[in-house]
Amino acid sequence: MLQDLITSKPPPTNRVQKTEGDLERHFTEAAVMLAFAFHLFEADSKLQRVEIHPDGEHGKQFDIRSWLEGRGYNLKQPEGTTSYGGLYVNGERSVYVSLKPGLGDVVAVYGTDKIVAECKGGIINTKHSGQKSRLRKGLCETVGLLMTRPLEGEKQFAVVPITNDTETVAKRMCTRANLAGIGILLAEEDGTILEISV
Repeated sequence: MLQDLITSKPPPTNRVQKTEGDLERHFTEAAVMLAFAFHLFEADSKLQRVEIHPDGEHGKQFDIRSWLEGRGYNLKQPEGTTSYGGLYVNGERSVYVSLKPGLGDVVAVYGTDKIVAECKGGIINTKHSGQKSRLRKGLCETVGLLMTRPLEGEKQFAVVPITNDTETVAKRMCTRANLAGIGILLAEEDGTILEISV
């Protein structure tokens, strides 16, 4: 299990009454990417490298470097102008963090198979209709982004935080998404990844 994937913040005034608890629990897009990347490591002991491709805004919302360093992944080859881009190494395994767009949020190669995931994040403990809608739309957007990619040797996944709303939408979408070669995965706040199936 992974810890510290959730960023807690006081809600703005218009969302105070809609928050379950005193603080909003943000499962940011970068944190979802990291949860899925480490899920891949856990699923295959032979996997040695995973890439994540956040954008600059993701790095402002979640401290990617500190999180990786807290798990023993040290920045060996910095890259770009951010404080967190580059190659992180822990023994035989590495995580490459690059801000190159259009490659997929998480990418890994297993032998001849390539895994590509699109990820979205959001607030997981709110009843605010706009924020709940953002999570639902995020799931639809990840599936749509993957639909624009060719399947050629790829295993494709849409990954979002689990909430009652995302689970409901995922169950409705999974059959048609699977027919298009896209798996829908939901991330729990401890990093556990759940596959949605009929």
